[in-house]
Formats: sequence, C-alpha cells, structure tokens
Amino acid sequence: MPRQTSATEQFVASLPDPEQADNVVYNPTTDELRAYSEHLETTTEFGSPSYVSEARSRKSEQTKNTVDDAFDDADEALVADVTDAASETDLVCVDRRVGRHPEHSYVCRYYVPEEYGRIALSLCKLLEPAPEGAEPDFYTVQLPDWEETGIRVLPDAGYTVVAGSDYTGEAKKSFLRLFMLEAKRAGGLGLHAGSKRVTLETEDGDLADVGQLFLGLSGTGKSTLTAHDLWLDEPEDATMLQDDVCALLPDGSVAGSEGEGLFVKTYGLDPETEPAMYDAVTDETAVLENVDVAADGTVDFDSDKYTTNGRAVIERDQLSSAGEEIDLPGVDQIFFITRNPAMPPVAKLTPEEAAVAFMLGESVQTSAGDPSAAGESIRVVGTNPFIVGSEGEEGNRFRDLIADLDVDCYVLNTGRVGTRDVGVDDTITLLRAISRGSVSWTHDDATDLTVPRDVPGMDVSEFDVAANLPDHEAELSKLRAEREAYLERFDALDDDITDARY
Repeated sequence: MPRQTSATEQFVASLPDPEQADNVVYNPTTDELRAYSEHLETTTEFGSPSYVSEARSRKSEQTKNTVDDAFDDADEALVADVTDAASETDLVCVDRRVGRHPEHSYVCRYYVPEEYGRIALSLCKLLEPAPEGAEPDFYTVQLPDWEETGIRVLPDAGYTVVAGSDYTGEAKKSFLRLFMLEAKRAGGLGLHAGSKRVTLETEDGDLADVGQLFLGLSGTGKSTLTAHDLWLDEPEDATMLQDDVCALLPDGSVAGSEGEGLFVKTYGLDPETEPAMYDAVTDETAVLENVDVAADGTVDFDSDKYTTNGRAVIERDQLSSAGEEIDLPGVDQIFFITRNPAMPPVAKLTPEEAAVAFMLGESVQTSAGDPSAAGESIRVVGTNPFIVGSEGEEGNRFRDLIADLDVDCYVLNTGRVGTRDVGVDDTITLLRAISRGSVSWTHDDATDLTVPRDVPGMDVSEFDVAANLPDHEAELSKLRAEREAYLERFDALDDDITDARY
C-alpha cells in the first residue's frame, strides 16, 4: 500500500515547480537579482548596492516550529495561505547549498517576490550554488509584504515560511536552523559558532594545527575573534573557516555551512582595528543592509540612523583571513564568549562546567537579537536562539561530545572584570598563549574556577575578580543563585551538569 503523504509534505509538493511555472524566474544571475531591486537600491561610493529593510532584526518572538510549539488553526492557515500565494506571485527562485561536508550538506530552495530580489542576491553571496539537478532538502518562501508577521517552521518537511519580514537574516537562518537540526539528528550538534584553524610551529620545527570554535551571540565579538590573525608571523597563521553556524559531528570534525560569504555587522567598523573586514565590506562585491548611506553614496559606519544592527554580506574571497575550506577536520579548543563583569578574562572548564557554560549562554543582548533590550544581561542556551527540540538534551549532548573527543573548553570574558576593561589586545594575548599551550593554570577561590596563573606577555593578575569587583562575595553569591535557578528550568538536563554550576 503506498505511503500516505503528510499534510506538511503536501505544502512542499504544492509549491510551484521553478522550471515549469510561468510566475517563477529560476536561478537568475546575481546581476539580474540586483536589477530586480534597483528601485530599492542606494549605490555606495564603492559601487556596491545598499538597501534599507522594513524589519531591522529577526523576529524570534514571532517564530514557531512544529517540534516545540503546538500549531493552531491560525498557524496552519498562515502556512497554507503563504504556500498558495507562492503560486500567484511573480517570484524569483534560487537553489543553493548549505555545507560542503560529504555527510552534512543540503540543497536549499528559496522563493521571494521579484522586487525583493535583493534578499536572494544576498543569499547567493552567502551560500554556494547547488549541484545541478539535485533535489532540494530545504524550502523557504519569504513574502515580505504579508499583512501579518510570522515565521513558521515545519522541520520534518524542511519547510519554512517567512511572512511580513524583509530582513535578510530570516532567509539565511531559515536554512541554517534546519542544518543545525540535522546535525543533532545525526548524533552531533549544531552550533552557533565561528570556526578557526591556527597553525603553529612545534619545538622540533614542524607545523601543527589547532582547531578552535567560538560560541557567542550575534554582535559579541565572535566574528572578530574568529577572523583575527593572533599576530602570528609566517609560517604560523590563523585562518577563519566559518563565522556563524557550524555542525560538530561525532567524529570530531566540524562541518561549515556558508561557503560563499559572511553576514557581518558593520556598526562601528574601523579600518584601523579591523582592516581586513573593512576592506571586504567596502569592496564592490559586498551587499549592505540598514547602513547609513547618503544619496551621493557616502557610507557612515558609525551612524545608527537605521539601527546598530547594520549588516553587510561579504564574499569570502575578499576577506584575507578567510580560508578556502569551510570544514574543520578536528576541534581541539572551544571558547564561550561572555561579557559578565563577575567572570575572569578566561577560565578553563571541565566537561561538566563546559556544559554549564553551554546551557547558561551568558552574554549581553545585542541589536541583532532584540534592539529594544540591547546592553541587558541575557542567557541563551548554546548562545543559539535557533535550537529546535529539547534544550536540556542539547546540554547533555554537548557534554558527551566534548568528553568523548577530549576537547578543552574555556569561558572568555571580552567585556570587563569588575571595573577593569578587557581590551582586544588582552583577549588576543590570551588566545595566542592558549593556542600554544603556554598558559599555567591555578584555582581561583573567589570564582571557584581554574584561571591563568601566568600568561606570556601579560600581567594577568591585574584582572583578578576579587580585586576588581566591588563586594565580590555578594555579587558572586547572587550570580550563582541566579545560575542555579536558571539551570533548574531544564528537566532533561543531567544532574551532574547542574551540580557543576560555578
């Protein structure tokens, strides 16, 4: 007896065939996509297109998926109506590929109205072309002019509808969200993380690679640290592989997701402190979104006229720190980025403590997540707002993976310790020393963490928490109580992780 087609599969089956449908332009060139949105473009002084979207950030509070949320009649109707509208709207459709890993790569089919070809343009600069003739694994329909705003995800069908938002980040994350879910289904874990390969000279003159991951919320320095060269001189170097989403697989390899480009923040971009990033963003191949660009094309990266969440899609080829590969053969070190003033500049964690850091996801809110709450303290499991399924089980899986793979984990404070700022120079000095294995460690009674005792090129004693945090005992006691209460929310989280709360 033939298998019955599910309701969610029927949605996908009713999407227009881009090769046959009269209302769809299939796989237009990037020049053609740019031309579709010519009426929305301000051309920059660099010759690149710039656009201003109505939505300035992702709408997480209006996003639901069928794994974690009970869809009601209104949710079902929204998906059905958007799907039906896709057959009645003049659309462009592009097929791209997320990931290159032989066991973790997916074809993505994206539909958007012609006049919003600019979103498809950005997506094409982020993801590689799909193999010719390959059938899609994931589908997204984005209709920005829909009266109500709603993002609905049907993971089992690989289908996402984005209604009422013209933000490029919604298109990008519609595919990366499912990419991460598939990693978990394969026994690994999808991570909101940047990946990096550091090549160092050994004592006998050989070269050895250190694989690193950086977990942090958008706008907390993840991309900056992933892309930094650590002030290494040839033959040593540091190469950025991914800056946003990866998949840690059971064999220790890390699959990258975006093979063509990067979606980077531009607010405050400075050619002096980030010359490589500045060069890529100001290249004619970039696409700017919600950046202050005057009528004559002059770009002001220091302006918050539209938002502090200004973005640019840049091509990997234009970023000198980006490597040709996007996959990491093996991971050796994982860093959790925080900006908590009660934390040392860096601490080394046990596997259980690392799982605590993963669950806490402590940082500060940025304009990329919720502009209205920017600067406020925030906790997001895995620093990943795109988890589908049990968050507690994600923590257990993370603990098991890093224990099995013998990965060293650290929490990295890039903000301030008490009243003392942790500068970029301080953080890079720490990262370079940790990469080399030249840090000596000791136990800190105040925080009950393993912290540096000696770091080459740095007086780490200046960042002592007890010395820099006023009334540190009361502050740390309050913080531990908050953490304990937070971890107790996750019923599926193993007790040995909860008990490792620092």
